Amino acid sequence: MSHKEFRLYDTLSKRVKPLETQEPGHLRFYSCGPTVYSYTHIGNFRSFLTSDLVVRTAMALGWRVTWVCNITDVGHLTQDSFADAAGEDKMARALHSKEGERFHNVWELAEYYTDAYKQDWRQLNLVEPTIRPKATQHVREQILAAEDLIAKGFAYETPTGVYYSVEAFPDYGKLSGNTQENLRKGVRDVVQDDNKRESADFAVWKKDDKHLMQWFSPYGWGFPGWHIECSVMARAYLGDTLDLHSGGEDNIFPHHECEIAQSEALTGKPFSNHWLHTRFLQVNGEKMAKSAGNFYTVRGLMEKGFDPLAIRLALMGGVYGKPLNFTDQGLIDAMGNLERLRRAWTLAEAAAANASGEDALGQTMSVLYSEALDAMCDNLNTSVALAKALEGAKLIAREGESMSAETARSAAEFLSQINELLGIIRSESGVVPTVAAPSGPSDAEIDALVEARNASKKSKNFAAADQLRNELDALGIELRDSPAGTTWVRKISL
Repeated sequence: MSHKEFRLYDTLSKRVKPLETQEPGHLRFYSCGPTVYSYTHIGNFRSFLTSDLVVRTAMALGWRVTWVCNITDVGHLTQDSFADAAGEDKMARALHSKEGERFHNVWELAEYYTDAYKQDWRQLNLVEPTIRPKATQHVREQILAAEDLIAKGFAYETPTGVYYSVEAFPDYGKLSGNTQENLRKGVRDVVQDDNKRESADFAVWKKDDKHLMQWFSPYGWGFPGWHIECSVMARAYLGDTLDLHSGGEDNIFPHHECEIAQSEALTGKPFSNHWLHTRFLQVNGEKMAKSAGNFYTVRGLMEKGFDPLAIRLALMGGVYGKPLNFTDQGLIDAMGNLERLRRAWTLAEAAAANASGEDALGQTMSVLYSEALDAMCDNLNTSVALAKALEGAKLIAREGESMSAETARSAAEFLSQINELLGIIRSESGVVPTVAAPSGPSDAEIDALVEARNASKKSKNFAAADQLRNELDALGIELRDSPAGTTWVRKISL
């Protein structure tokens, strides 16, 4: 096991600190998964990618990881930014939408979008969680938790549901700063309900015998609140105290704040020792929204011709703790970098059959990988880690086809280690990307034009070389010249 220190920003203490596990070498990790009412967008997947990179880094250090990533299929209401969510259940609203007309019931809709989410997850080469519990599979535990909270004096029943009493938990607001006092001052919106003792109190159980998804409880027919599901599932699979809990920045309040209040009231112990949140994603400088025409899913980008690992690379282009601007150029650059890494691996594999000789890369590759791992241990510094990966690919390309078998083995080992750490070259799940066929000339036709341009340059016929570059540019092909040779990528727009 590596003795490197793994440091991450902690939202609760507001500082970068070592990720410490209660059991040495075993990370107990819970991350909030999607609400499966539609296709999961790339902003959500950026958050899931952060969790994936935590797991990959921990495993690279030799740790064992128990990773729970839930699926919300009931109880998540549309006005989820309120202290107590209001509005329609997102699942029910989706069924009544135009897209929902093809489903016979809400259960069928949930199953369809859950399967779609898992497919996109595999396309992005995300590590499979240890378990993916569903909220609907743990309603019994949620009802028992509601009973326990009432018995302990932290919750109360009203004609409309069971509500958590924020006043009974003095630490409420310690994660987000949205304390009960601040909520009373109007810092955040709250749902007005005359049945609640305090406006900031939030629902643990909603009484509703007309809801599409309902269960019988001691409080009548109804459904659980959004927050209680994660409290009970985290406890069921990871114990009373987690090592790490993650999600998007929109989960900080109210979802994670309410999870803390519920869980610590139930157990009397800290809920999680470390909190990790991924910042929002923009697209070409604007907030991603269907109304703006910049709402992107993994499958939608693949239909445009983008490789899913290029999408992964683009989502890793900035560190998780800062907002990321997902741009056309960033995705095109990611396509080019993906090609460089794959060509380096192909070159190393082909050279494995070469004659023996001096290992020209072994020590350098070892240092580069160690530096990439150091970067990931330093608050998931993907920018530096990716730079080390590309530096290694450049050195491999410089060695070329004639590298010795020993050099080829060192090159292949480096790329394999980088792939395990960052997941950016080849899919480990064996998934073959279902990328739409590109329009325009075939790869072979482009290769022929590139070779003709290279020949013109070699013979110093620069006018012909420039003409061929212009011809390729008109075909939507971007050329990239380097000491290792010329590579190309198709210019695809979002």
